[in-house]
Amino acid sequence: MNRPTFPYLKELEKTQWMSRAEIEALQLKKLQTLLKTAKEHSLWHAKRIEAAGLNLDQLTLADLPKIPTMTRIDAQQHGHDMVWHGVPGGAYRYTTGGSSGQPLIFYYGRQRQAADMASRIRARRWFGFNVGEPEVYLWGAPVELNKTDRIKTIRDRLLNQLLLNAFQMSPEKMSDYLKAIEKFQPRCIYGYASSLTLLCKHARQTGKTIQLPHLKVVCTTGEPLYPEQREIIAETFKVPVANEYGSRDAGFIAHENAHRQMLQMSESNIVEILDAQGQPVNPGETGEVVITGLCSEAQPFIRYRTGDMASLSNETDKDGRGLHVIEQIHGRSTDFLVHQDGSIVHALAAIYILRETEGVEQFKIIQHDINNFEILIVINDYWDNASEKSIEEKFKARFGKDCQTVLKQTDVIPPEASGKTRQVVSKIQTTI
Repeated sequence: MNRPTFPYLKELEKTQWMSRAEIEALQLKKLQTLLKTAKEHSLWHAKRIEAAGLNLDQLTLADLPKIPTMTRIDAQQHGHDMVWHGVPGGAYRYTTGGSSGQPLIFYYGRQRQAADMASRIRARRWFGFNVGEPEVYLWGAPVELNKTDRIKTIRDRLLNQLLLNAFQMSPEKMSDYLKAIEKFQPRCIYGYASSLTLLCKHARQTGKTIQLPHLKVVCTTGEPLYPEQREIIAETFKVPVANEYGSRDAGFIAHENAHRQMLQMSESNIVEILDAQGQPVNPGETGEVVITGLCSEAQPFIRYRTGDMASLSNETDKDGRGLHVIEQIHGRSTDFLVHQDGSIVHALAAIYILRETEGVEQFKIIQHDINNFEILIVINDYWDNASEKSIEEKFKARFGKDCQTVLKQTDVIPPEASGKTRQVVSKIQTTI
């Protein structure tokens, strides 16, 4: 595919064992190259680099914050002034909807593709899984699922992959998926945390025990992985569960190791965690994830505000790698809710109310405005109608006495257009 994936992978296998100082020196070298490339080939970034007054030949990592952050809106409105169409290997157009539903068109090059793929291969090797071994994808990416059955069959055979449609999760389909997975005997299973959890709950409810003696790891993606989701997936498949973190626009950012530490792909990205004023927060404190993609020369993402909320850690990798560590991924800024007094409340405050309510099989919480919550629920036989009043009272206790809840029972809660299932959606603009 004309991507330098395996040469880059060979580098990553060595650089991960560098000291933290050596890795940061490598980041600086790549940052200098990126900024020089952007200054020469990306008009929009060139103006910002010039305005920051940076001497790129005497650059330090401490100089990076002198460049203003960029947003998704910047990429939407000025993308044509960011792209280097003559980048070696070509610039490839991609469109992503994102959680906001507003499409973002951007371009990536072969180096960015190779970096993402090589980083993912390396992370899977931490669990004893190697590229080319059988892998199951429970996935909802339209680019994959729009292909004809014949093309998908050829692709799956060539790459030793089995692709299952996360858009279709009926009981009948899930029973078929469990049979297909057992027949395929994968070494790795990869998919959305919510879809994998739903599949595991179905296996538990139907009494299906899955025999996968060669399975090494289940990798989750696209959403926060909650503790009870990790527990049921691990119990069902009897292997470690490792979450990855990234996005289509920002790239592959981090992956958990065998100790459940979220390790950054430090050779390919610089991660900053900033507060509402754009200042770095201390390790352990929550802020917005801002990414500089060191391999994004086709369309540079320099100090890109992702909208994700996370905290950094002072820990080092317990296996001795020099990669930086993320303490926790908290979710998107739109996953935070707002109290009637204007304070920010973590989504778990509402999620726990529904989780602890007997008879609630699935749910989605939508905060339309500061005192207006819509709650969609799928119930099972243990549901008690008196629980509706209890939920209402608990929301008032947590979000203020003027909080109004509208509870709606439904047979199914469809995923977002991306295939992900979001338990909480806030339509209020916060300053986090």
